[in-house]
Amino acid sequence: MDMLPVEDPPALETLRVGNDEITVLAGTAATGGDLFAVELRMAPGGGPPVMHRHAPSEVYRVLAGEMTFYITDTDGRTRRRVAGAGETVTMAGDTPHTIRNESAQEAVAFGVHAPGGLMEGFSRAAAALAADGPPTMEDVLAVAERHGIEMLGPVPTTEAR
Repeated sequence: MDMLPVEDPPALETLRVGNDEITVLAGTAATGGDLFAVELRMAPGGGPPVMHRHAPSEVYRVLAGEMTFYITDTDGRTRRRVAGAGETVTMAGDTPHTIRNESAQEAVAFGVHAPGGLMEGFSRAAAALAADGPPTMEDVLAVAERHGIEMLGPVPTTEAR
């Protein structure tokens, strides 16, 4: 039986968006545009500052620490879900949400966006925008809009789950 050659994995690329680090595990070029798979590292206080929504669906598996997910259900109520290591959280596309690290420890998660193009494009553009220092809110909003991300404002009153 002939063995197929094993290729060395490509070097991983890490993008910095705000204080969050996104290590690209599989980009859209490697998945035919289907997926954008990442390892997300969030320092305490990290995460997107506002609720937002976008067409791609998401799934997160928390690997270390804990992440707090704010998710608005179809009935318009926003729930707060704290997920610790070993827990998985999914969100359908166009679901209003945000993710934060509200703990005192670093949090790490494996995340997948499907389809991946919009989120990969946004992550790369936001990292490039911030490369020379903190961007203006106007610039961040423009990058988000170009990549199909609608910013919805502050987290509303929530229900724990």
